[in-house]
Amino acid sequence: MSSTDQRFMALALSLAARGLGQVWPNPAVGCVLVKDGRIVGRGWTQPGGRPHAERRALDQAGDAARGATAYVTLEPCAHHGQTPPCAEGLIAAGVTRVVSALTDPDPRVAGKGHAMLRAAGITVTEGLMEAEARALQCGFLSRIERARPWLALKLATSFDGRIATASGESQWITGPEARARVHALRARFDAVMVGGGTARADDPLLTVRGFTPARPPVRIVVASDLDLPRDRLAASLDQAPLWLCHGPNAPAEAQDFWHARGAALIALPRSGTGLDTQALMEALGARGLTRVFCEGGGQFGATLLRAGLVDELIGFTAGLALGADGRPALGDLGLSRLADAPRFTLQELSRIGPDILHRWRRAP
Repeated sequence: MSSTDQRFMALALSLAARGLGQVWPNPAVGCVLVKDGRIVGRGWTQPGGRPHAERRALDQAGDAARGATAYVTLEPCAHHGQTPPCAEGLIAAGVTRVVSALTDPDPRVAGKGHAMLRAAGITVTEGLMEAEARALQCGFLSRIERARPWLALKLATSFDGRIATASGESQWITGPEARARVHALRARFDAVMVGGGTARADDPLLTVRGFTPARPPVRIVVASDLDLPRDRLAASLDQAPLWLCHGPNAPAEAQDFWHARGAALIALPRSGTGLDTQALMEALGARGLTRVFCEGGGQFGATLLRAGLVDELIGFTAGLALGADGRPALGDLGLSRLADAPRFTLQELSRIGPDILHRWRRAP
């Protein structure tokens, strides 16, 4: 691959990232059309999943697409859905070469898009910057390959891993810059999720503040008995969707209350002393979610870690210490051996105002 190919694919990947959190259940794709060394069209998947990136780029290029090279971060689709296949669009536009980063694992595509292009006489080059594309598409790939969304667990803690004082005071451990970054992160995920304990303790809105995304993330609260505060969540259903995940014996009165106000109710089976978290994640995947941003609390986060469902840790650490009597960030993991602890690999480390942001992915 030439350095020119890499440069244009890197641009396509940066365009694709603009769709994160906005396009589920579709993947966030970027496309750049280049002719004679000049960009003639570019696009990324639009909010709601349509138009697709290739269609946006082709519409921008017009007749200039004939004879161009298309750099696409995911194999062009080959199936008829609400729109015609992107592979057909590239063929009709007269594109002569397609460079893709990743084969689409969706059974409706899975190599058929590349085959369609080759059958039309288009030169196809696969696998350019595949690792970067897989990292970007982790949510879509997780939903297709594991039937559940990618799950990131966010923790904002003191230096010694506490989320509140012994009395429960927690506002604010981290600074305003870190809190603003959390809202930016929320907007790049399909959904924001908390457990019932956090909802009862904090009565959070779980919305994005500071700006308004085109498609606000779904708010998910997991509470077996639906014993939740009703004022703020019920009054804000016009701001963002609300999905409530509950157990089989949640009171009918509570179910009727939330259903009447427009919340989606998702019944889950029990497993041991709590709800079945594997069933939870599969239910979210079945509804199209690809990326979920979990903001706790400590018991819920520990439950997800114990179940092996956390794919990414996002930590904000402040330079203060709260001591052993402070409230820990995570509940009991039931570990007796260090070898059994879930391991993650550092992906990012940066300073956010007076605090530190660190991101980790589950070790392979």
